Amino acid sequence: MYVIGERINGMFKNVRSAIEEGDKRVVQELALAQIDAGANALDINVGPAKGDVLGSINWLIDTVREVTDITLSIDNPKWAIQQEVIPRLGSGAIINSCKADPEALDKYMALAVEHGAGLVALTIDKQGVPADVDKRVELGALIGAKAMEAGLPMDRLYIDPIILPVNVAPKQPQNVLATLQQLKMLSDPPPHLNLGLSNLSQNCNHRPLINRTYLIMALAAGLDAAILDPFDKDLMDAIITTELLMEKTIYCDSFLDAQRLQI
Repeated sequence: MYVIGERINGMFKNVRSAIEEGDKRVVQELALAQIDAGANALDINVGPAKGDVLGSINWLIDTVREVTDITLSIDNPKWAIQQEVIPRLGSGAIINSCKADPEALDKYMALAVEHGAGLVALTIDKQGVPADVDKRVELGALIGAKAMEAGLPMDRLYIDPIILPVNVAPKQPQNVLATLQQLKMLSDPPPHLNLGLSNLSQNCNHRPLINRTYLIMALAAGLDAAILDPFDKDLMDAIITTELLMEKTIYCDSFLDAQRLQI
């Protein structure tokens, strides 16, 4: 599973303070610790920042780049931001994210193709997050078709069917699982299927348990990428164990330690 670490995000108080104070140490320690915990990429998100958002994103990127060349996912919904940031990162960055609007898909995919980037595309249109499975699959199919038209390889496309908090949308976790199963058959090879896992348990009690249980279910349904907290050791162990039981790895008595070493 492709793990995108979520902790360099201005929604966290320590990161917000680091951005405001220019404290590189906090950001760099978070970057290296997430990699050590098993992250394959790092999400860069200034959160509810005010003022110079572009400057804050560039500062975070430069700060992380001083200590690692790991893949960075630039998490910002504004085209103007992505258009400025992605060219300076070079091949391998991830644009996070774009809605399933035909015009938006055309320009975001052109940007990704031009600069060798990946793209997270959300199954959201102008009417918002779909309430049912069929609409999510329809939007996922549109995203896949646009990627093929643009020449964006499936291994650089991440379709995100959008998970909503279970305390306000109790039917959505099952709808997302059904969507994952269908999107996995979209093409051969299929696109990556991605979720922002922590959204599921927002403002809930027992957040780690909810996230961990659902991630296991989603992996079995076809999920192969997620933005999540790699510091949650039980969550990371659940990923390793689920992939073992899905025969993606081979059993040995020390399979947890063996897989952590490979990560």
